[in-house]
Amino acid sequence: MGKGKMSAAARREQNWGWIMVAPTIIGLVVLNVYPFVQTLIMSFSTHLGFGTYEFRGIGNYVEMFQSPEFWKATWNTIYFCILTVPIGIFLSLLVAILLNAKIKGKSAFRAIFFLPMVCAPAAVTMVWRWIFNTEYGVLNSLLGTKISWVTNPNIVMITCAIVAIWSAIGYDAVLLLSGLQNISKSYYEAADIDGASKVTQFFSITLPMVSPTLFVVLIMRIMSSIKVYDLIYMMIDEANPALTSAQSLMFLFYRESFVAGNRGYGSAIVIWTVALIGVITAFQFIGQKKWVNYEV
Repeated sequence: MGKGKMSAAARREQNWGWIMVAPTIIGLVVLNVYPFVQTLIMSFSTHLGFGTYEFRGIGNYVEMFQSPEFWKATWNTIYFCILTVPIGIFLSLLVAILLNAKIKGKSAFRAIFFLPMVCAPAAVTMVWRWIFNTEYGVLNSLLGTKISWVTNPNIVMITCAIVAIWSAIGYDAVLLLSGLQNISKSYYEAADIDGASKVTQFFSITLPMVSPTLFVVLIMRIMSSIKVYDLIYMMIDEANPALTSAQSLMFLFYRESFVAGNRGYGSAIVIWTVALIGVITAFQFIGQKKWVNYEV
């Protein structure tokens, strides 16, 4: 009988567990799984208007892969990742190391670096557009030049990358800082006794120990860069001659789905973006075995 009572108690505990996680599971299904399945189905269809669709097979994908604009948007997205991810993570790690040092007012500096993440993206973009303005921008005034930061097709992506890096440094630095603070001081004390320099300590202790956090930040930053849309939408006007050189996959999806009304084609772009993220993430998980250290 005692065994039966334990079984009943275990079932009640299990039921309460399901009740507690039910909101998360329901939200995941309603907000993520169902929209993705619907998008996948729509990518094989043509939108006829008023919520009606006609099956098209792989026609959207054939049209997409034959489109120079699509491949240009794909390259723009990859180029944006190349510009933002390595430099952004390097600067974030540098800021995290500085914040982890024994300096006064660390909390204030941490709040200052994190501030861009809590500011409205529209407000941040408007400030940077003013800074990069060709005629009366602060940057050109300081440099004494009239560089077309936002309208020159050759540098517009670099301009957007600068804003993206500035906006993300604080958030990534706080995550990396938490990883640095979990490193035991005894490692550094032993290294000092052995006469290891600060550079040696960084590559032998700090970098290996913070690598799990660095790996998470790397995945998040690549995914965020591939999905970039709002920054480009607010930085680049529709009439901007540099739009083609800055248009990302998500921006192209927006134009096709909500401007041109071609939601089937837009859904195919989304599926391609998801596949691109999946492939890059898979390579990251394969490669992390060579540089991520999970040993404590």
